[in-house]
Amino acid sequence: MKKKIAVLLGGTSSEREISIRSGNYIVQSLLKSGFNVHAIDTYNYSITDLKKEKFDKVYIALHGKGGEDGSIQGVLEYLKIPYTGSGIMASAISIDKFRTKLLWKSHNLPIIPDVYIKKNAIPLNTYAIKQILKLKFPVLVKPNNQGSSIGITLVSSAKELSKGINLAANYNDDILIEQFIIGKEYTVSILNQKTLPIINISTRNSFYDYNAKYKSSSTEYLCPSKLNIKQEKKLNEIAISAWNILGCKGCGRIDVILDHENKFWLLEVNTIPGMTNRSLVPIAAKEAGISFDKLVLLILNINNKNF
Repeated sequence: MKKKIAVLLGGTSSEREISIRSGNYIVQSLLKSGFNVHAIDTYNYSITDLKKEKFDKVYIALHGKGGEDGSIQGVLEYLKIPYTGSGIMASAISIDKFRTKLLWKSHNLPIIPDVYIKKNAIPLNTYAIKQILKLKFPVLVKPNNQGSSIGITLVSSAKELSKGINLAANYNDDILIEQFIIGKEYTVSILNQKTLPIINISTRNSFYDYNAKYKSSSTEYLCPSKLNIKQEKKLNEIAISAWNILGCKGCGRIDVILDHENKFWLLEVNTIPGMTNRSLVPIAAKEAGISFDKLVLLILNINNKNF
């Protein structure tokens, strides 16, 4: 009898459109692999019905709030339905950029200098302004728990700060202001505690923003990354440490930047990476000789060898 799989996609987050695209690629792949698979948009679906409909496992393709923040994982744990990816705590921490960085900092991993503020503290008091001005401009102003570079502003001077903070506050009550590091961006995909080939992301934009990720045809993904052996070893060590410190499982990505002094800086973690034709994990897997269909099966079967 075919295993019955629910692919959760869509949802209510600002990354809904990307989630639908990822989910549909996964559905088509699982159909080819012979599963009884159903695409379920959580926007208009009661998750408790998964138990009633006797699904054997859930493949989570939800990005952002409601998918990567531990909430859906908590419901699935309660329903006792196996699911892909990281658990409740790792998901909840990983979507929170500020708390993720606190954990990384406690283990002496390289994090970018930042200032954390709350929406209810706007307009900012003198102390907060002084802390921000200690950072070197330009800075990135970002919502604390958004993905896909949504709501992020590159701010070049103190005069532009308010605009960036107000935009970020539209997406989240917690806002992170980070020093902008000029350098080359890399991403390390992790599959079942092992790293895949590193990708160098090259964009003509000021940084790897939403447009560069999903719309621009000029963005390039170099895999192999052209890092030397020593650099690759160092970056893989940093990525695995960052992943394990958060308690992540399954498949995900660690994003970093290499500055002009050849120092790596951690940017963020992605516990439910995109799975479209432009997505980074499938590109890295292909370089490692893993087809998209095999990748989907590997993710489905992690921590469930007999599935």
